[in-house]
Amino acid sequence: MNSLTVSQDSHAGVTMLSNCFIDEYMKDANDAQIKVYLYLLRCVAAGLPTGISAIADHFNYTEKDILRALQYWDRKQVVSLLYNDAGKLAGIRLENLDSRPADIISMPPASPVTAQAPCAEPENVPASYDKSVITLDHIRAFKQQEKTSELVFITEQYLGKPLSTENIRSIIFMTDVLHLSTDLIDYLVQYCVDRGKKDFHYIEKVAISWAQAGISTPKEAALAAAKYDKNIYAVMNALGRTSAPTQKEASYIQKWFQEYGFPYDIIMEACERCVLATDKHRFEYTDGILQNWRDSGVHTMQDIADADTAFQKKKSSRPAKSAASTNAFHQFRQNEYNYDELLKKVKIN
Repeated sequence: MNSLTVSQDSHAGVTMLSNCFIDEYMKDANDAQIKVYLYLLRCVAAGLPTGISAIADHFNYTEKDILRALQYWDRKQVVSLLYNDAGKLAGIRLENLDSRPADIISMPPASPVTAQAPCAEPENVPASYDKSVITLDHIRAFKQQEKTSELVFITEQYLGKPLSTENIRSIIFMTDVLHLSTDLIDYLVQYCVDRGKKDFHYIEKVAISWAQAGISTPKEAALAAAKYDKNIYAVMNALGRTSAPTQKEASYIQKWFQEYGFPYDIIMEACERCVLATDKHRFEYTDGILQNWRDSGVHTMQDIADADTAFQKKKSSRPAKSAASTNAFHQFRQNEYNYDELLKKVKIN
């Protein structure tokens, strides 16, 4: 077939879409996820206010559908979801994809550095987790539940195909035997699909491992999974840690990416500056740096460079200090970012 030339009559009233999004991200997203992202671009381009309910009404989706799509793009670092102190979604920032480092764009699904990831198949499945206990009564009861059709529909959307009878039986096993909530199963299927795992046998094994670990909410699952995320390990290595992160350490890193909404390069810059300044309490120290940048409106590496330049100009206008006061390098690093003051604000546990 001959190639086609695509053109348009006017550029007025258009919404710009990054080529990076088309080339790297669109191919793996489902219809709802693509629609939500494009609609967000449209709102930003036109300066239109929006909200979860407004987007849901526009596409005739449920609010949960919209939140799932947003959480998908947040995990892909295409958008950053910003939360208030009460943990409620307060804002959405669209990331600049065209300036994204290649290692983030081409990042493969999360893989463990330690021997076994939380989603690895358990060696022995306890008798209490035997799927053969599912009876006709379980199936009838499941069919009557209010959220059944929604859960089945969501799972089919993630997998891209209708569920078989055996698949339905697996879902009943998760709800009635493993006692996983609908929200957790929703997150579970999405978690596995995002890692290229659509086999229900694999999904079921992950569900068992989560049940064994006492995971009962999507937040707990996200924290457990974060320990094996490539970004998590990159930050750990940057801060001089070679072991798996503790829950507290994983929480810090999740906060920097999700709550603060910083991209990978900004976080790595903060880690580098922290390591140059101190060898103690590095997570608290880095958190102080990033919190300061967030409060100062820093969003890009250029913002940091501009802040550095502004500080140097301000510093050069001050009276010179005694040479005996401190080492020159130490004085530069400490004064430039006021690390001592940051440490005073950090709560050391």
